[in-house]
Amino acid sequence: MSGFVLKLARQSAGLTQERLARELPVDVTTIQGWESGRRPIAAMNAGDFLRLTSRLTGLGAPASTRRHLTEAIEADQVLATGVAAGGAVVRADRHPLSAGVHRRTITNLITWPITGTLPHQLREFVSRVPRRGPVAAHPSLPMDQRGRFFDHLIAISEQSTRPEEALLRRQAVYLLGFDGRPRVVNWLRDEWRRTGRRPVRDGDVTGLLEARSASVALASAGDSAQLHDFVGQMTESRAETANLNYWAYWIGDLSDEQTNDAFMLNEDTRSWGGTRLLHHLMDRLDPASPHLPLNLHTLHALVASRPVLLTDRAGARERLGGVLDGLASSGDLTRAGCDQVAGLRYASRIADR
Repeated sequence: MSGFVLKLARQSAGLTQERLARELPVDVTTIQGWESGRRPIAAMNAGDFLRLTSRLTGLGAPASTRRHLTEAIEADQVLATGVAAGGAVVRADRHPLSAGVHRRTITNLITWPITGTLPHQLREFVSRVPRRGPVAAHPSLPMDQRGRFFDHLIAISEQSTRPEEALLRRQAVYLLGFDGRPRVVNWLRDEWRRTGRRPVRDGDVTGLLEARSASVALASAGDSAQLHDFVGQMTESRAETANLNYWAYWIGDLSDEQTNDAFMLNEDTRSWGGTRLLHHLMDRLDPASPHLPLNLHTLHALVASRPVLLTDRAGARERLGGVLDGLASSGDLTRAGCDQVAGLRYASRIADR
């Protein structure tokens, strides 16, 4: 991932490999090695990495280049660890999946070579270098390595059962939703039966997130039934708070980095605004989305807890109305979904007074 991000940054600055090599200065084969992954950027010392990113931004790459490259290196570490280990288990205190709570930026980088979808944060890299023949549109992961990576995720999910391994386990389960092999989908169904059918005790964020990861992963794999069940069970107030805090962190509304899931139970949510989350969720009220039940439920909970998000924001109210009309006309909503749409319409009307 980091090599491909480096290429995007170089091209956004209008630089050829030869020009960047002269500017650094390094041999052009060094640039080629970084971009192809043959010379891992993660192996650079900190000083060289800082000089590389500073020179890139000085030559015209976006100011966020260093952050994007740092996140790509973290994604590389997750993928490399899984591919190298295969079906073997890596201790939680040495596994990059347990180093911190992932945001969507990291997750989208990890899954980029699998989905082929450009991570949203990299859209600011607009190439200003003419193409020289066919070029790869995204990083690739050979099928054998992909299989080893997902086999590793199953292995650590099955073996990581201690409380201190909860973060490693749930983040591995979430990523398994991008596999799609029938045996993995069946494994996820078994995981849901283990986690989703037991009551979530008051304040039990681990149990809540295990059930969430299994149901969201199954929805990503094409089976949304369990996500409906999960949303239907999420009625306790602390579960709603944890869900909103998780979403705020996931999309970057909550800016502080977190190394475990305890922050989700913080009932004082004034550390994040909610405007970014409001628009993020409205973007995802697609009737065809496998995650629609959770997206709609979360938007309803967000507006119910913060009606001010719609007050004095005529543009947001108008956009929400159009999205809700599209949902209502789709005919795909459950009774709970219809109630949530009605509640959001009512909140929008109240905010308009």
